[in-house]
Amino acid sequence: MTSADLSGKFALDVQAVNGLRVDVKRADKAGLAAAARQFEALFMNMMLKSMREATSQDSLMDSDQSRLYTSMLDQQLSQSMAARGIGLADMMVRQLGRGLPVDLPEGNAESTSVPALTHPPAGVPLQAPPQGNIPAQQQPQRTSGPAPQSLQLPAVPQQAASQPGSQSQVAEFQSKLMPHALQASQTTGIPARFMLGQAALESGWGKREIRAADGTPSHNLFGVKAGASWKGAVVETVTTEYVNGVAQKSVEKFRAYPSYADAFRDYAGLLRSNPRYAGVVAQAAQGIDAAGFAQGLQRAGYATDPNYADKLTRVIKTTQWS
Repeated sequence: MTSADLSGKFALDVQAVNGLRVDVKRADKAGLAAAARQFEALFMNMMLKSMREATSQDSLMDSDQSRLYTSMLDQQLSQSMAARGIGLADMMVRQLGRGLPVDLPEGNAESTSVPALTHPPAGVPLQAPPQGNIPAQQQPQRTSGPAPQSLQLPAVPQQAASQPGSQSQVAEFQSKLMPHALQASQTTGIPARFMLGQAALESGWGKREIRAADGTPSHNLFGVKAGASWKGAVVETVTTEYVNGVAQKSVEKFRAYPSYADAFRDYAGLLRSNPRYAGVVAQAAQGIDAAGFAQGLQRAGYATDPNYADKLTRVIKTTQWS
């Protein structure tokens, strides 16, 4: 009897583990087949255990002792069922034994329990497909608003443009908000495209704008929080803050505006009136580049994301501004 043959073995035999270890050391082919068969038995036992847990346990005969013997019975049953195989072990042997002349245990070819698994059709690759054939995972839609201070989004327009409708979305974002950005630029001296780039970073080009619980837009494109001095409307949402470089979720209050024009006016007023951003405004008057603007905001503590300046710089530099 080989280690891969489980038909006559006791499920609780502790010597079986030692025998399996010896088989693995002596021969790769036999050890791989035996390990795969044991894994299949373990899988069957987990399936039986889940079935037991799904049924009612309220019974006069139910006790700790009965549950113990039921568990032992399930282990033996799973080992007996795995002796015939359900195809899982065969697939593991083929997958893990690529490049090795692995011989499958006898009797598996006649297993009819799951023919689609035990006899995969010719031409179906068992190895993992190349990376290029794996579709990119879609980002989940946020229904409670974005993480304004540290939002990660497709900041590089070349990547965003490859997605359907992204280029038109960027153009629409600019045409809708550029007049407000130009007005804010006149009062702060900061280039309009810099402020539009920050609004794009914070709101995902308007697609992840902070919204109220009923879906009402807050028009808050800059992630400006509502402190004690704010007397206007407030929206609460989940955001991501970085504490000592570690991202943490928290519920914060953000300002809500009647319109985007009000949002840009308030943002411009915040930069002008808050001493923290005096350096940014002063540099803007002397002519500041995108990197200097982004780094100035990060040094002033506008966002806790340690990569905020780099993200904002990429958005500003790589976007085709109209």
